Amino acid sequence: MRLGKFLFVGCLSLISLASHAETLNGLYQVREPVSSQSPEERDQATQRALEILVLRLTGDAKAAQGPGLAAIRKDPQQIISQYGYDAGPPESLQVDFDPVSTDRALRQAGLSLWGNNRPSILSWWLNDSTEGSSLVGDGQASAAPLRRAAQHRGLPLRLPLGDLNEQIVATAPNLEGSDPAPLREASERYGADALLAVHAREEGGQWQAKWRLWLGDQKEQGSVQGADTAALADAVLLAVSQRLAPRFATRPGTSSEQLLEVQGMNLEHYAALGHLLEPFGAQLQSVEGDRIVYRVNGSAEQLRAQLSLARLQEIPAGEAQAPVQAPVQAGEGAVPAVAPAAQLRFRW
Repeated sequence: MRLGKFLFVGCLSLISLASHAETLNGLYQVREPVSSQSPEERDQATQRALEILVLRLTGDAKAAQGPGLAAIRKDPQQIISQYGYDAGPPESLQVDFDPVSTDRALRQAGLSLWGNNRPSILSWWLNDSTEGSSLVGDGQASAAPLRRAAQHRGLPLRLPLGDLNEQIVATAPNLEGSDPAPLREASERYGADALLAVHAREEGGQWQAKWRLWLGDQKEQGSVQGADTAALADAVLLAVSQRLAPRFATRPGTSSEQLLEVQGMNLEHYAALGHLLEPFGAQLQSVEGDRIVYRVNGSAEQLRAQLSLARLQEIPAGEAQAPVQAPVQAGEGAVPAVAPAAQLRFRW
């Protein structure tokens, strides 16, 4: 297929993405509770909102206090597009940060940046309290603190329906066990990228939880505590965000330029791949049959993590294939240029 024709029809298919990863809306919008609308209270809430945003985008709890953001901390208005108040309850200040100026400021400060294309997380969350044991299902009142915490920490969270069959699977032993197989089988219909198992307990008026996260063949785990279910949910999702961010965040000046080849392309795959590669400044180099080559800026580990969201499989280095011819304007008798070999190769 001609390169120009491929690009033209490929752009038309952007409405249909094959990746399970989600584009997170509201990533640059932060709500912070306030006790009044006084200038002093607004300034304090704005500073807290800035810290929350920087943590969302970097996964680094210390980033907001770094010297590179000193000017932003002194005058956050330079990256704020608008703010307003929400009557609640509780009453809160809503701060809308400008994505372009915010990203520019973080990169100029030398900070890693995690974009809004993030892995979707299906959470199996079991609450044990004095009132009994219950699985948090989609649509239940108990799901509200989890959804607020997910928005607050910048994560696309999904919840199961919580029907009888799922309640049988989501037991404490399965949630705390090291084998995710029972939960994975029950999770297939939701099509999420990551699986989060949380067993929360109320003891002496306090809440504590053990959590496990599976993303591909990688596992994370930890334990947190909170004064109530809302604080506990926020603590769990903060921990998850900080574990995931290093896999996907790109740091200016440390990423290497390399060629990425992907096989098995079609129009839908082209749209999904372009979306996934946005954080890496991808530049199309060549197209030959169902193979496409991009020039990207990022580490191999970050690219592998990002491409895993679309279920791409890496091709072993030993599986050699003829190099792709670069698209050049060749005169009569000229030999078409051959593109350099890609350092990373994947297939759908």
